[in-house]
Amino acid sequence: MTSNVFEQIRTIASDLFRIAPERINAASTPQSIEAWDSIQHLNIVLALEEKFAVELSPEEMEQMTSVGEIAKLVEAKLQAKLQRTPD
Repeated sequence: MTSNVFEQIRTIASDLFRIAPERINAASTPQSIEAWDSIQHLNIVLALEEKFAVELSPEEMEQMTSVGEIAKLVEAKLQAKLQRTPD
């Protein structure tokens, strides 16, 4: 996972969950962040789709169990997008 994508996701999560970015790491989960409920999960999905211009399927949304997993998923989406883009 690249630090740039992770940092952007951490900033989004920090804004949505209203906690300091330093309190968010790759292992952060809905169990470790009190404000991360089902509504905030949908909000983070929408924010990620807007920020990174990707579309997340319901299955991918279910895989978003930690900030680290979210970063891996977004990076995979971005890589797939780059591979589809003609030179």
